[in-house]
Amino acid sequence: MTAKPRRTREDYERGLPDHHDPTAGFGGAAPTYSALTFRAVLAAFGLLASIAGVVVFLVVIWLPWASVAFGVVALVCLVDLVWVLYRKARGEPG
Repeated sequence: MTAKPRRTREDYERGLPDHHDPTAGFGGAAPTYSALTFRAVLAAFGLLASIAGVVVFLVVIWLPWASVAFGVVALVCLVDLVWVLYRKARGEPG
């Protein structure tokens, strides 16, 4: 088994072709690149919507179990947003 070469910052700045794309190049299609900015926007929207859900279900309607569920979703969105921003900070395009 051969060890993979370690990627450099320049590799990430150029972009990683066929990143997580099992159909890359099929039918002459161009290689895909990661859509990190779109993923960050979706994670931020999910975080804000989940926080709004916590407030509505805890303060307005008083369903504590629903606010806990929205809190868990908000936590997942926060972790995803932090991870995407970390990847963008290290130079991955998208």
